[in-house]
Amino acid sequence: MRQGFILAVAASVVVLTAIPSNAAGSDVRLTHDEEAPGYVSAYTLATGQAYSDDVLDECSVSRGRQNEPAVGVDPRDTRVLIGSANDYCGTYAGTSEENNFGQPGPIWLGYYRSENGGQSFVSSLVPGYPGDESPFADLAHIRTASSGDPVVAWDDDGRVFLGSESSDDPAGTLKTFGDEWVAVYENPDGPDGDTINDGKEYVGTEVVAKGSSAPFLLGKFNDKTAIEADRTQSECNDNVYFSWSRFTGNGGVGIYFSRSTDHGLSWSSPMKLTSGTHDVQNPDIAITGSGTVYVTYTRFQDGQQTTAVGWAKSTDCGATFTKGDALVEIPYWEMRDVAAPVPFPESAGEEEGGGKGGESESPDALESEAPAGTNRDCGDFLDACAGPYTFPRAGTGVRSTADQYDAETENVYIVVEGTKPGTEVDTGSTYFTVEPGVGSQAGIYFIRLDGGTGEFSEPALIDDQPSGHQFYPDISADGGVLHAIWYDTRNDPEYSAARPICNDAAGITYTCLDVYGTSSSDAGDTWAAATLLTDEPSNPNYEQYDDRAVPFIGDYTWVTSMGEFAYGTWTDLRDTVQGEDPREAEEGEDADAASADVEQCRELTEDGWTGDQCPHDGGLDANIYGDTAP
Repeated sequence: MRQGFILAVAASVVVLTAIPSNAAGSDVRLTHDEEAPGYVSAYTLATGQAYSDDVLDECSVSRGRQNEPAVGVDPRDTRVLIGSANDYCGTYAGTSEENNFGQPGPIWLGYYRSENGGQSFVSSLVPGYPGDESPFADLAHIRTASSGDPVVAWDDDGRVFLGSESSDDPAGTLKTFGDEWVAVYENPDGPDGDTINDGKEYVGTEVVAKGSSAPFLLGKFNDKTAIEADRTQSECNDNVYFSWSRFTGNGGVGIYFSRSTDHGLSWSSPMKLTSGTHDVQNPDIAITGSGTVYVTYTRFQDGQQTTAVGWAKSTDCGATFTKGDALVEIPYWEMRDVAAPVPFPESAGEEEGGGKGGESESPDALESEAPAGTNRDCGDFLDACAGPYTFPRAGTGVRSTADQYDAETENVYIVVEGTKPGTEVDTGSTYFTVEPGVGSQAGIYFIRLDGGTGEFSEPALIDDQPSGHQFYPDISADGGVLHAIWYDTRNDPEYSAARPICNDAAGITYTCLDVYGTSSSDAGDTWAAATLLTDEPSNPNYEQYDDRAVPFIGDYTWVTSMGEFAYGTWTDLRDTVQGEDPREAEEGEDADAASADVEQCRELTEDGWTGDQCPHDGGLDANIYGDTAP
């Protein structure tokens, strides 16, 4: 096997050819927290019997936040798609002026169902959330008050599996459980039922791995999920596989793996795949037509100036794995700036905790060994940076897939964002993407691994563009065609490799973020010209988290496919209502001139600033959108 290598400046570029591609249609909203019928109980969807509660009622009017989408198309019926996301729609359930508009409700796992090929979706939540009193609630054998990092996979018998990490203690203690769990939905009439009902009836949720329940994430915390189900004709058919990153309070990180051989009813003891390596994250699972299981992951090297694609392999249905190894290195790209926190203005009751990117997200220290004193995201107050910019976290991560219907090859298809060599520039500020003072352009690289031989193709840019950043890609392959999507800022009129996404030189933010996609019918040798998926761009820099202080759009996009049909989903802020933060006006300064502030209502009292008194007015309106993909 060839050893990893650094890309040369003259990086190879995939030649675009006239491969036919499906034109994207109109964008479709998956998260209907703004209009009737709002959010529908899983119990009602499955049985037709009415049920609601305070959380579902709040979700139906909240105009709240959703991020980190996942979506899966039913391999038996492409009319049926199931989407998911980190769903904050219920966080203000039970809120009022009396509790200073605090957030007693849950952040939970969304379930969004389409039966018309993604032309429309019904929004729901996976059962088991705090406040769920439906007959399905007791089927959720979990111990958490929140969830995150959603993932979705289908088997070939009408079952869909939704996975999640989880943290908060329902009892309200400082413990962060750090569990991983998987929920299962099936066809109510069994594998022989009408396929339009596939994945419709909730069966239950089981814990895959438990954290150590230590305060402040200082114990064993499981995070960064991946899931896949075997749909091959091999002896591994119907197995379900789950992988994740395990963080520990002493700074160690490992990639772990578990399998279910009984459709998610039970899971094997966690197995570590990365002994001897410490800075690894973001696993993904690919299954080839032989039933061979591959786990890829991000492996940071050389002080994070390069990113290696790590991989491990199982030829016995996930029972054992080869030792994890590095495949190939990509020049690192991640937006960063020097941290320069300042205290929040005196508050009568902050409504959200200080976690980066939102209450359910782990602190940076657990997710990345960042250079000391730097932030992966920049905003206001405790989230402020030395530079003038506001931006969400975005950085290098590995996604992979394989075609389970291809019995002829052991190909694993990998995409990852990275610095385009030759685009490095002096930022003239504390902001950087490669190393302090050095910025660069991000591009999407494609790698094809032959799992049988260990040989791999040289990393090649899928869609080389003269300007704009490309990041958070995903790839899908089922039925002979590869499909890829990613975030893209090629239409940014103020683009510079020296600045973060959608920022001008003065740190004013604006609308410029799109999603693009492409396809390949020859195993990635050539790719069709990229297609714009988004009907309209959005501003990813709106400060909607950490008490309206920092932006966050999640860590990924998602594409699912079956042959020529493909569907992509992403976090979208087109519905967010821009506003002003009165706390900054009182302080007499706002680095972004309110361009990143969202609609909020606060009063300065003798006890300090109130919390946001109008959380339903659109300042938090971030949604999941989707569209057919090329």
